[in-house]
Amino acid sequence: MPKQPLAEVFGFPIDNLSSDAQRYRKNRLCPYNNRVPSCTKDKANNPLGVCSVLDGDQATITCPVRFRQDWLVADDASSFFFPGGTHWTSLTEVRLNDKNGLSAGNIDIVLVAYDEQGRVIDFGALEVQAVYISGNVRRPFEHFMEDTQSRYDMDWGGHSLYPRPDYLSSSRKRLAPQLLYKGDILHAWGKKQAVALHRTFFETLPSLPEASPSEADMAWLIYDLVLDTTDKRYELVRHKVVYTGFETALTRITVPEVGPLTHFIEHLQARLDDKLDNGNPPDAPTLTDIIES
Repeated sequence: MPKQPLAEVFGFPIDNLSSDAQRYRKNRLCPYNNRVPSCTKDKANNPLGVCSVLDGDQATITCPVRFRQDWLVADDASSFFFPGGTHWTSLTEVRLNDKNGLSAGNIDIVLVAYDEQGRVIDFGALEVQAVYISGNVRRPFEHFMEDTQSRYDMDWGGHSLYPRPDYLSSSRKRLAPQLLYKGDILHAWGKKQAVALHRTFFETLPSLPEASPSEADMAWLIYDLVLDTTDKRYELVRHKVVYTGFETALTRITVPEVGPLTHFIEHLQARLDDKLDNGNPPDAPTLTDIIES
């Protein structure tokens, strides 16, 4: 197990002491096609430049901009959205409105196909979902940034709120709502969608019923970070693509598997027994309480 949680800071592993790594840290730059040269994560004037954290010995992406390395995600999504030879470009942070003109949120990346006159002929929506973090990642980040030359081997194990990937919150609080709100509108329009995820996150999701690429209206683009030990840099690598129907995938992710009722009754009984054993009567009012009130 690693002694500290930081995999990449401003695009480089924290034990990379090269001149490039030091320049990116000093100037708080983003190497992954952010909308501006600088990192803007969390706070523009004091960015949280953590691209990925360690989950065991694996680096897990926690910043959505990290997926933009070499625009591999856009190339992979375009292969699903459009026939070969299509002219297309990408637009980021595109607002999506519902029927009443109310915002359903921003689409991370919209790939737009256009004809020889520059007119839109088709589009597809690409959502990029990084992983939430439980605990406090800013504290070890700031501790490292105070002395990057010597603290790359720091031991953060004894600190409270040690940061870790929170896959459950990432799916329930972020991914599922995005599919419900934005995805439902796009599906009603008959438009294809793609979701880019890190492999470790995807593997925590329920098994999705797969479809053939020609019949699917949704593609799950699964990526990994592979360490180049020579350059001491992580490379974004496509792990696999999973093709599904929108509705079947949405149902599998948002509808929980129902366990036996008896297990919940047993849990209630145990809680009630504990309450009564400690001399605490139930909170519900008795008949005497109701008559006297």
